[in-house]
Amino acid sequence: MCKLSLMGHVSGSMEDGKNQATTILITPVWKDSARLKAFGQELAVELAFRNSEVEWIIADDGSGPEERKALEGLGAEFAKIYPKVRVHYAEEHRGKGSVVREGWALEPEAAWYAFVDADGSVSAVEMLNLVETAQQSGNSTLAIRKNTDTTKVDEDFFRKLRHYGFLTACHLIIGVKSEDTQCGAKVLKGSDYRTIAGNLREVGLAFDAELLAELAAAGFRWDEVPVNWSRVGGSRVHPWSDATDMLAALFRIRGRLGNASRSHNSG
Repeated sequence: MCKLSLMGHVSGSMEDGKNQATTILITPVWKDSARLKAFGQELAVELAFRNSEVEWIIADDGSGPEERKALEGLGAEFAKIYPKVRVHYAEEHRGKGSVVREGWALEPEAAWYAFVDADGSVSAVEMLNLVETAQQSGNSTLAIRKNTDTTKVDEDFFRKLRHYGFLTACHLIIGVKSEDTQCGAKVLKGSDYRTIAGNLREVGLAFDAELLAELAAAGFRWDEVPVNWSRVGGSRVHPWSDATDMLAALFRIRGRLGNASRSHNSG
């Protein structure tokens, strides 16, 4: 794959049709330059070490001019380590789901679409292992928080309670059978995602649940891989208000799935 200039990676667009990337990896950020600085360095180093062909896009969800300037600097810094990186700026703040989909849409024919949160709770090594696992299996692959003989989860009691509470709601309301819908590291098979992309509506934190519900409704399968997960400070999640919003989103998702099913059956 040809290497674009530094400026091309930081603020330009990929060449249409000429250098289609195998994998598009989005790191969504919103006023997150401080947390991204450490994790972004780690990810750039690991991408370079593996001589990766991943196109890494830092997707800013309308953070404003001050953060934009900080991200430009970080993008240039990371590009010295791993040239296939750029920063994309959404026009306005809408939510994580919105900016992830916006980033993926920059390369509509990619073989794989992935995202990883900027806080580093899932390490760069774990994320790129996940990408390679998906490519080897040919299946969409999700990271899940699970203690095993080889993985450890550092999660406090209240976060664990919210985690399993929402997971139970996902099972009961939208029928998603997953051990962890919300872990911030996923790799999706491009053809599967393109089939359901037009159905996705959730712009916030329920994006992951809707994604899995639509994949399941379309008959697609995915693999789930336990990863090491570490609690990182500085989260902007508001436990109770966000929980209420996400619960309401599950009922919206169920309604859309039901309407789609009725439309299909009547046709």
